[in-house]
Amino acid sequence: MQDQQPRIGAQHSISFEVEQSQTISFSYETEISVLSTPSLIWFLEQAALQFLLPWQDDKSISVGTHVDVEHLAPTPVGATVDCTAQLIYHDGPVYRFKVEAYAGDEKIAKGLHSRRIIQASQLARRLQAFETKSRK
Repeated sequence: MQDQQPRIGAQHSISFEVEQSQTISFSYETEISVLSTPSLIWFLEQAALQFLLPWQDDKSISVGTHVDVEHLAPTPVGATVDCTAQLIYHDGPVYRFKVEAYAGDEKIAKGLHSRRIIQASQLARRLQAFETKSRK
């Protein structure tokens, strides 16, 4: 765990190659498969999650609390996508990121994503309470 707080403007990027399992398909003259919005958002969240890892101890995790993403362009199977999360705000355990994704030179997504660092035990208690309620 790092002692200093993360700097506003700092960023983390990850890359992935689009696989068939990450697509949505449409039938039109031939079948068209493109990167699905939920899959794209998962990778944007991962960039922010990985950014925060150095500021977490072994008893804490970061959870997503807000996503607002525009999916701007289709991306085919086999394309490489670069996702970046740039820290734009932070107050205590709350972190907000500007997120973007590019396939080559084309911006395919932009938006905002927020995360909160919490104690893992806090999440475990809430899940246990939920499971107990749902069994009734």
